Amino acid sequence: MDDPQAIALALSQAQAAASRGEVPVGAVLVSGEGAILAQDGNRIRERADPTAHAEMLVLRAGANVLGNERLLGTTLYVSLEPCAMCAGAISLARVARLVFVAPDPKGGAVLHGPRFFDQPTCHHRPNVEQAGDAEGAGAMLRDFFKARRS
Repeated sequence: MDDPQAIALALSQAQAAASRGEVPVGAVLVSGEGAILAQDGNRIRERADPTAHAEMLVLRAGANVLGNERLLGTTLYVSLEPCAMCAGAISLARVARLVFVAPDPKGGAVLHGPRFFDQPTCHHRPNVEQAGDAEGAGAMLRDFFKARRS
């Protein structure tokens, strides 16, 4: 699976999350060999679980598939810049590469806020890339919140 395909899947999962009334964030975890290990979208409201972010769900599922808490050689694709909780989990899981679409100046923790991977206390730093249609992914989020306020 290449980057554009995986990004498209993450965006599809974000759209599915929005259709469930969740904040539209989607994630896909891909093995080093290019196999999809897990894909999901936010399920915070559905599960009444503040940790049910898309990233957390796919990290858990991927660890289950691999039978290992270390997700060595994997790439995590996310529609939105991960928050501090998710960045911490990405580091602890030893994800090799993180690719996200839209930056999140308010809640993101990779390029914004605490810049988690830049901290000296961060034990593992994935290669981080921003790719895909950031404006389109951002518009999906803006439209979701605009509809909620109406």
